[in-house]
Amino acid sequence: MSDMAADTSSARKFVRRDRDLPGRVTERAGLMPWAPFWLALGIGLWFSLPVQPGLAAMLVAVTGGAFGVVLWRAHDLARAQMWQLTGFALMLFCAGFCLTGLRAWRVDAPVLNFRYYGPVEGRIIEIDRSSGDKMRLTLDQVRLQRMSPDELPRKLRISLPEGETAMPSPGTRVMLTGHLGPPPGPAEPGGFDFRRTAWFEGLGAVGYTRAPVMVAAPPEQGGILRLHRLRMKLSAAMRDQIGGQAGAVSSALMTGDRSGISEATNRIMRDSNLYHIVSISGLHMGMLAGFVYGALRLLIVAAQALTRRGARWPAHKVAAVGALVCAGGYLWLSGGGVATERAFLMVAVMLGAILADRRALSLRTVALAAVVILALAPEALMSPGFQMSFAATVALIVSYPPWLRIAKRLPWLLRPLMMLIGSSVLAGFATSPIAAAHFGRMAHYGVLANLLVVPITGVLIMPMGPLALLLAPLGLQWLPLWVMGLGTRWMLWVGTWISSLGGAVSMIVQPSALVIPLMGAGAVIALLSWRRDLAPWRNLPAICGMSMLFAAATLWIGTDRPALLISGAGDAVSIMSPQGRVPSKQKGGGFAVSEWLEKDGDATPQSDAAGRPGWTGPSEVRRAQLADHEIIHLTGKGSDVVAQDLCDNERLLISDQQIGKLDGRCTLIDELSLRQSGAISGHIEGGKLRLFTTAQATGERKWSNSQPSWVSRPKNQSANLPRSKREKSRVIVEGRQ
Repeated sequence: MSDMAADTSSARKFVRRDRDLPGRVTERAGLMPWAPFWLALGIGLWFSLPVQPGLAAMLVAVTGGAFGVVLWRAHDLARAQMWQLTGFALMLFCAGFCLTGLRAWRVDAPVLNFRYYGPVEGRIIEIDRSSGDKMRLTLDQVRLQRMSPDELPRKLRISLPEGETAMPSPGTRVMLTGHLGPPPGPAEPGGFDFRRTAWFEGLGAVGYTRAPVMVAAPPEQGGILRLHRLRMKLSAAMRDQIGGQAGAVSSALMTGDRSGISEATNRIMRDSNLYHIVSISGLHMGMLAGFVYGALRLLIVAAQALTRRGARWPAHKVAAVGALVCAGGYLWLSGGGVATERAFLMVAVMLGAILADRRALSLRTVALAAVVILALAPEALMSPGFQMSFAATVALIVSYPPWLRIAKRLPWLLRPLMMLIGSSVLAGFATSPIAAAHFGRMAHYGVLANLLVVPITGVLIMPMGPLALLLAPLGLQWLPLWVMGLGTRWMLWVGTWISSLGGAVSMIVQPSALVIPLMGAGAVIALLSWRRDLAPWRNLPAICGMSMLFAAATLWIGTDRPALLISGAGDAVSIMSPQGRVPSKQKGGGFAVSEWLEKDGDATPQSDAAGRPGWTGPSEVRRAQLADHEIIHLTGKGSDVVAQDLCDNERLLISDQQIGKLDGRCTLIDELSLRQSGAISGHIEGGKLRLFTTAQATGERKWSNSQPSWVSRPKNQSANLPRSKREKSRVIVEGRQ
């Protein structure tokens, strides 16, 4: 007995000593919830470097990861748990860095680096709709005139003329005459860089056509695009059966084909905070898998009760397998976008947990899904969809145990309603800061809209898809589709009503690029580190996480928007005045100006914003005073002649034309320099104007390579020609001769 008491006493002392070890609090939560956090830090480092990491950086990361594995397995070292946690973090950090580099190497493909006008031939692999309500075709197997195969983009996207609705089937080889160029850069330094997204998608050129699309070859009978054609046929049939925008929304929910949804409908859904329902995500996959799982489990249990056979069948596991198969079919039917693949992985992990006799909803299962997604597509970390979906899921899982304690005290009739309200509020609370940081807008009645729509989506919309598929052989698919149409019409009515309410949407100043990483890292550290049963000083990691959240909020509140903004084409310039941002013109540079105003948290249209005091002079020569500098914006032909007369000290000349050499002592930003620098921002520091370019913000990256448009390709030596011949070469390349 004395020996047993002594052993127990020594064990208690060991536990107390063990609790004092750094990292013990983190270890209690388990290492798996930390895995995506450290993996994301490595991915974030790869994207934040000013140059593309090369082989040397990858070797260093591999070495660091191997050292982390050694530490992780160091059981015999003193304070082993601290070393294991350090090794675990280092291993995953280096793995995230290496996986991103490997992914970048795999997707590396040529990007068009000049303006092209001429014949375009390719195979249709996707049909969608642009923000300007124009149909778009994504082509692969591209052919362009006077370009060798190793220079051709892997894929390109081209917008069709307005009103074009008759689309060839996916897999059809088409010909057209188009204007193409490289994917556009951000509207301002540090803004959203579409070039990066396009590069990881293999999209090497974008453009438009004013000519009709001609069929060069019919679709191939076999191949993977045969399934895509079937999906598009199902989408068209669903639209025709339901009709109108309700049919287009229903088709988008079931097949992922959003080409029928107008931009007006998209705007309504965004303003009412219902846009996430249109995009297939974890909500839809969870509803569908949950419906199939519940229905199959009830059928199996009923069959066992009636026949008294198969009682040994694990009904929950059989139902999980059926739900997994149905979710896989839904993944195929929806086209397999990034958001849909992410949702399928999360559902697959949760159903797999049921098969393995684990909890289906836990931080570990969500962490495993995040690790798989980040390993397959590290660039997903930068997307708002990834951030918002996991933020909402984690918030709901963390709130579930407290909800169970509260639900016991509520009448059973009120529990479903209160659970719906609580989950909507929590999900909105978790995702609203992320949405506001990315999109600069906040829908104030989003909780009400989701309360009115989400239950209908789960009851009248998502379950009708499998029912329509089952009843199709009998010719009765019209009945579930009619019910689905009722649900989507209700959704559109609620969206229209909510978006029309006064103050439904407010614009938010978009923060600097540091705010979202601080918010994410701080929230994860605070959530996984906090323990109620420990003294405050032992919750130091959690306190640090909350301090990071406070720092992110402080940075956001103190966001300093640029005093000067210049578009990448030089066709738009704006200054910041006490009344708000003032564009130099009422028209021109529409996309860039709208982006600037949106990031300012300003909903004023460009035409009204240009009427604010700040700019004077005719439309070709606009003048403004900013600190000690006079800003002059020159546009149109003859700008080079005007620039010679206006070039003087302390003047900043900006033009959308190539100006050439000036005799005066002014600062010149013309078309040629903007092609190298991209969009430019300016801040007032110490009474002086400090300029910052997009090239400085993005660094030397594969997707940010920018060259003058007259450099067509390596075998064209026009860069070494005299100016007159160089201009002629540019005209030939762009097809304007």
